[in-house]
Amino acid sequence: MKKQFEIIDRKVGYQGFFRLETYRLRHSLFAGGWSDEIDRELFMRGNCVAVLLYDPDADKVVLIEQFRVGGILQPEKAWMLEIVAGAIEEGETAEEVAYRESMEEAGCEIQELMLINGFYTTPGGSSEWITLFCGKVDSTHVGGIHGLDHEHEDIMVRAVHFDEVYQMLEDRLIESAIPILAIQWLALNRPKLRQKWGK
Repeated sequence: MKKQFEIIDRKVGYQGFFRLETYRLRHSLFAGGWSDEIDRELFMRGNCVAVLLYDPDADKVVLIEQFRVGGILQPEKAWMLEIVAGAIEEGETAEEVAYRESMEEAGCEIQELMLINGFYTTPGGSSEWITLFCGKVDSTHVGGIHGLDHEHEDIMVRAVHFDEVYQMLEDRLIESAIPILAIQWLALNRPKLRQKWGK
C-alpha cells in the first residue's frame, strides 16, 4: 500500500489565541483504493517543549501548579500539577525554549539538558508536537510563585522528592499526560541518570 492523502479543501474556522482549521480530504486505504471524502477539524497548537526538571543529588523533581482551562468542566481539577512547558516561537530551537521556559516558569537554571523523546499529544485532532527533555537542576532554592505577568501566568513552584512525586502519580493527583509520561520515564531511568549526573 502506498500511503497517500489528498487535501480537497482547507479553511480557517477560527483564529484567536489558537487557530482551528477545517479540512475536506481523503486518504488511501490499507485494503486498497481511497476513502470517501471526510471532514475534519484540526486544532493548530504548533510545536512545544516540555522539561522535566530533576535534581539528581537531592532526588527531587520540580513540579509546577497552575490554572488550566481544559479542566473547567471538572472545577476541582482546574488547577493541575505539571512540569515546565511552552511554545516554540519563530526562530527558536527546542533547546532554547527549554532553557527559557525553565527560568520563566520555575526560576530554574538548567545545568545539563537531555532529550527524552518527541511525540504528538493528540494526533486525532491537534497538530501539537512536543519535544520532551530532562533538565538537571539544583533544587536548593526552588519554590515560590513564578510566570510572566503579560502572559497572565500564575505558577506555584515546588521541588518534591521523587518518591512523593511517584506516589502523587499513583494517587492520580497528576492528571496531565505530559508529566505522567515524563515521571514514568524518570522512574525507568533514574538510577543511571543519578549515576551520570550525580556528584
